[in-house]
Amino acid sequence: MNKRIGFLVSILIIFILALMGCGSSNDTNKNEEKVDEAANTSSDGTVLTVATVNNPDMKIMQELTKEYFEKDTGYKVEFVVLPENDLRKKVTEDVALGAGAFDIVTISTYDTPIWAQNGWIEPLSPQMNALSDEEKEAYDLEDIFPTMRDALTFEENLYALPFYGESTMLYYNTEIFEEAGVEMPLHPTWEEVGEIARTIKEETGTPGIVLRGLPGWGEMMAPLTTVINAFGGSYYDEEWNAQLDSQNTVNAINFYVDLLNDAGQPGATSTGFTEALTVMSTGKAAMWYDATVAAGFLNNPDDSDVVGKIGYAFAPTQVKEENTGGLYAWTLAIESASKNKEAAFEFIKWSTSKEYIELVGEEKGWVVAPSGTRISTYENPNYQEAAPFAEMVLESIQSVDYDNPAVDPVPYVGAQYVAIPEFQSLGTEVSQQIAAAIAGDKSVEDAMKEAQKLAEDAAVEGGYK
Repeated sequence: MNKRIGFLVSILIIFILALMGCGSSNDTNKNEEKVDEAANTSSDGTVLTVATVNNPDMKIMQELTKEYFEKDTGYKVEFVVLPENDLRKKVTEDVALGAGAFDIVTISTYDTPIWAQNGWIEPLSPQMNALSDEEKEAYDLEDIFPTMRDALTFEENLYALPFYGESTMLYYNTEIFEEAGVEMPLHPTWEEVGEIARTIKEETGTPGIVLRGLPGWGEMMAPLTTVINAFGGSYYDEEWNAQLDSQNTVNAINFYVDLLNDAGQPGATSTGFTEALTVMSTGKAAMWYDATVAAGFLNNPDDSDVVGKIGYAFAPTQVKEENTGGLYAWTLAIESASKNKEAAFEFIKWSTSKEYIELVGEEKGWVVAPSGTRISTYENPNYQEAAPFAEMVLESIQSVDYDNPAVDPVPYVGAQYVAIPEFQSLGTEVSQQIAAAIAGDKSVEDAMKEAQKLAEDAAVEGGYK
């Protein structure tokens, strides 16, 4: 991979600069202005700039940072909050060019080892090793799930710390199910989910399911890749031959597109995680297949209308009978170009600590405490009492086969992505083809023929074939 890094970075920068010519929302423009302002702030105190995504967990982090971290340390923290796709574009541009607009970046388990190899983010192991024995005991690195630590390690150095982790699961509205006279198995197949969704839509007029259709490798393709795995499909075979037009993969995409068209929410191609959460939490859909982290949001009485009405099922199976859920984490890393690395490490250490999880539990409610990262969270009786879904989430995370995600052997790892640098653009381009099929602009078969070409080109250009 080292021989390809210079080429990949050049291609990535060209791709990003082309994306910058696209129109952006007013919110995005305001946040870009905020980046410039934060970078130029002159103050006696240290100012940290954090790039993050606009989801409920990160909003809580912003509130508690102002109330606790800033007061305790004297540092000032500026947050640049962007929609997921915009965040990926903006942050990748900044690290690839070494601009240093951000001190701390929110990236994923997918990005971390790739960015570490590129030299875009700072290794954290030296600073972790330099902590006193008391500080090491308080942070307790061994408490973080080994699968998460491994995913964030490159050449025996830890490069990021997980803020929250997740697998995938199926949520359903028990009130709507009762009205429609249907029941949900604990371990459903996708065929059963499709039948239930169509029945509910026919009986009640309510969308039977909400699914992501917003293009983006981290938006639509995150849950959809697990559906592909469940149907026995994959991106590549063992020889790096693309498999996106194989029968099993096409079956998965046809199922997904048909389900959305028959029983899904309106405007599916504009629905990402945040939009789907809104639909489900307001009782406007009967089911939702997505990240396990959403369980806490759906049970938060401050933001959800369906508290006490949500049931849970494991990620649906089909051809693959084992756990088909994903494995993912939003993590915090320090840009190599940051001029405030010591302060940035203090913030990352605080916001991923046991202390922070306790703080969220006490201040905002244990049901929304950051999940999926620490063993101690699932052993905490306060969390167990507040989170009826905790045991299912824990089992889902621990049983994911990250190294062997598909039915047939594949040459890559990643339960909801392909862990190669090329996937950032490949996954997004494939999602655009599928979005066109969802919108009715082309057939699934035509979309997947084009996706097949994109995957073949990525394998050749990346030097894998």
